[in-house]
Amino acid sequence: MAVTYQLTIDCTSPELLTQFWAEALHYSVVPPPPGFGSWDDFYRSIGVPEDELGDGADRIEDPNGEGPSIWFQVVPEKKSIKNRMHIDVNASGGRAFDLAIRRERVEAEATRLVALGATRLRTAFEEGLDHYAVAMTDPEGNEFDVF
Repeated sequence: MAVTYQLTIDCTSPELLTQFWAEALHYSVVPPPPGFGSWDDFYRSIGVPEDELGDGADRIEDPNGEGPSIWFQVVPEKKSIKNRMHIDVNASGGRAFDLAIRRERVEAEATRLVALGATRLRTAFEEGLDHYAVAMTDPEGNEFDVF
């Protein structure tokens, strides 16, 4: 039986990434537990030190309950090397569609994500291969692909 899991992304600004990734993935921002005005208020109640708190929302979830929840964890250091794991955003619809249609969909999604604060790095396309993707970074420099 498969297990459920949460994806955790280290960051310096959870509010920024929460808003970006909620929009990027069509997820919902998770409200703090009942009785707390913010996640930081909740974390303080369970003894989390001030230097480990963010500012605002720090987690998102799939409104359909199908994808993993994502928590943006405050860490003191900024990102300095390439991610060892990354998110792939499937915007193309898959190989049931012609490459030209998939390419158009990937480009439209990459354009939308740039408007949300992503940075486009490069296009992964080679004539003769049935693949088209765009490598990008989120507002804190975490790599991800749109394919």
